[in-house]
Amino acid sequence: MARPGNHLHNTWHLGIKEFRSLLGDPTMLFLIVFMFSVAVYSDAHSKPESLYRAAIAVVDEDRSQLSTRIIDALQPPQFIPPALVDLADMDKGMDAGLYTFVLDIPPNFQRDVLAGRSPTIQLNVDATRQSQAQTGTGYIQSIVNDEIRAFALHYRAAAPAPVNLVPRTLFNPNLNQSWFAAITAIINNVTQLGILLTGAALIREREHGTIEHLLVMPVTPLEIMLSKVWSMGVVVLIASSLSLQVVVKGMLGVTVVGSAMLFAAGTLLYLFAATSIGIYMGTLARNMPQFGLMSILVMLPLEILSGALTPRESMPAAVSWLMSFAPTTHYVSLAQAVLFRDAGIGVVWPQFLMVAAIGAAFFALAHYRLRRTIGAMQA
Repeated sequence: MARPGNHLHNTWHLGIKEFRSLLGDPTMLFLIVFMFSVAVYSDAHSKPESLYRAAIAVVDEDRSQLSTRIIDALQPPQFIPPALVDLADMDKGMDAGLYTFVLDIPPNFQRDVLAGRSPTIQLNVDATRQSQAQTGTGYIQSIVNDEIRAFALHYRAAAPAPVNLVPRTLFNPNLNQSWFAAITAIINNVTQLGILLTGAALIREREHGTIEHLLVMPVTPLEIMLSKVWSMGVVVLIASSLSLQVVVKGMLGVTVVGSAMLFAAGTLLYLFAATSIGIYMGTLARNMPQFGLMSILVMLPLEILSGALTPRESMPAAVSWLMSFAPTTHYVSLAQAVLFRDAGIGVVWPQFLMVAAIGAAFFALAHYRLRRTIGAMQA
């Protein structure tokens, strides 16, 4: 009977072998770097709900103090600095695709505002740019109303409101969609790479014929599985932690109020479950293309229905109940609570327990499947 020290020794050296195999695979290395750098950065600035550097022009027929205030308020990062155009050039610019929005401020606009009238401002929108048209219209309407209200208060007092609501934004005070998108991208990429790296490592052993070498060595299926779990888990953990610090905090300037160490602990525990899923899928797939197609069927539902992209409250009750058995659901919940709301272990310990329990179940299932697969190869 093998001593416990031998098991640890074999698991450690098999894990080191996984690191060497990964270093010799430039495709996987590029995928890791890309998904935790370029993909996170691009997701932060490409969400349809966000508005970033939209092209806008203004036809200022009033040329007043109020119209100047409105133009000055239309600034980055939501808009590029507005271009001042003539009325005759407005349609030409929109037809050429130079502007997504053109705001036409009519003559005598300031005079009508001060006289208590309700003047009309025309906003022309290029609706073919669907990702920006609807969101940008709301931004511009809010900016114009705020500037008119602030300007009018210098000349006449506003009627007192019966109720004064004071919103207090605890996280993301500017309601910047890129903040949420960047952190969500890291959470989703942990799931993807946790599954892909371990599954691909197992299939690579089979395709390169190195698994036959392992079969003649004094190692057990448990040691083979644990080596892939800890090595690939460490890779994803380091990559996600660097992405949070360098890309999200450094390059994007996102203020993360929660504990990075608690998030890393939750990520490490979740990777125990994600890598087990990857190994189980690796025992089912016969080659890498088959594994890739299988990954699409598994990872898309895990990401879409876990609460990372769509609130679980808006899902049908049956779907929400079914996804409660997926480790991704509880990982998303604890990650958002820690990073967004600065939750401590006293708040997220139920999610930690659920991730651990579901991960243990998947690990046992993957181990059973791997033993059968290796046993079939030895027979």
